[in-house]
Amino acid sequence: MHRTTGPASAALVLAAVLTLSACGGSGGAQVAGDEKQTLTVWAMGTEGEKLGAVADAYEKKNPHITVKVTPVGWDVAHQKLVSAAAAGKLPDVTQMGSTFMGEFAELGVLEPVDTTKFREADFFPASWESNVVDGRVYGVPWYTEARVLYYRTDLAREAGITRAPTTWAEMSALATAFQKQADTTWGISLQPYNLDAWQNWLPFFYSAGGELTRDGKPALDSPAAVTALAEYGAYFDKGLAKKSVQPGYDVVKDFGNGSVPMFLSGPWQTTNIAENQPQLKGKWAVAPLPAGTTSTSWAGGSSLVVSKDSEHKAAAADFIAHLAAPATQADWYERTTDLPANKAAWEQGELAKDPAARVFRTQLESAKAIPALAEWAEIGSKIDAAVESVTQGKATPEQAAKKMQSETAPLVG
Repeated sequence: MHRTTGPASAALVLAAVLTLSACGGSGGAQVAGDEKQTLTVWAMGTEGEKLGAVADAYEKKNPHITVKVTPVGWDVAHQKLVSAAAAGKLPDVTQMGSTFMGEFAELGVLEPVDTTKFREADFFPASWESNVVDGRVYGVPWYTEARVLYYRTDLAREAGITRAPTTWAEMSALATAFQKQADTTWGISLQPYNLDAWQNWLPFFYSAGGELTRDGKPALDSPAAVTALAEYGAYFDKGLAKKSVQPGYDVVKDFGNGSVPMFLSGPWQTTNIAENQPQLKGKWAVAPLPAGTTSTSWAGGSSLVVSKDSEHKAAAADFIAHLAAPATQADWYERTTDLPANKAAWEQGELAKDPAARVFRTQLESAKAIPALAEWAEIGSKIDAAVESVTQGKATPEQAAKKMQSETAPLVG
């Protein structure tokens, strides 16, 4: 999952909507898939840097197609996509962050997916669902991610605990034991506020049985929301988690020095820890999220979309099919450590043997999607504010949930 739109971009989106009425459409004359052509592709972050090599291999098997990959930084991706959409100049194929999907589908600039070519059953349920808007599918899952629990096994043993916590009560007890028996500064790291605090809180909400929407409207004042806010806030009330962190805080550094022995995060941290904290080899592990009512994470990641204005839709669909194929996804994991969205890829290569990867697979089977809402950026910011009000002692969980609902309900529909 990557950054969503912020308040400053809302005006750009509105301007794009107004402009699209003049520049939309379904593309010009289509180039047949077997004709000589150039396919334009935008990919973000690390994926943009590494996709070129995969595209080169694809070209060798398909010499009539030239794939032109343009890397785009995640920090400018949203603005660049909005500008291109407004001008009718999106590339043929675009990597689309999971929380962007609702916005760009609503703008009418994406070609619906041919569900006879790409099958829902091949992908993790949440990865597929994040691409569905008003019953239509607009993206093919490329890679996925889920939050799990990272913890220091050596410090847990020092605290007298020899297995991963499986419930909220056990996770709280482990955080307390870390401080009291293993003499750590903190018991756990959770995001207390700032942009995207919702990413840490949402696993609590989903694990409490919560649903972000009900009948297409926000459902953030439910008993599950109150329960999740109370459980999350308790770590700060008890002094088990920091109430203040700097933007860009690197939890892995404190994980390495032992001051923070536990945190929630995604799969990229396994590589981060191995590369930047090599002294921890054999001293840490990942585990499924401890359960409230259930153990339920949320699925992020990226999908691949085709521009409605593309004149190369057949070739675009073929290239996406190549990237979504199990063998390609298994290879992509070894290049990037991005977790495949295609379930069959998990039976191949390193993924089939990696015990940490199995934890993520278990979590992904039950993970829930972020609903593909055009207003998600604004909704996320309201959740961030509710989390902050609880962690900083400015509101009770009941008050925060009520305000969160009242501020998000007018945003949708």
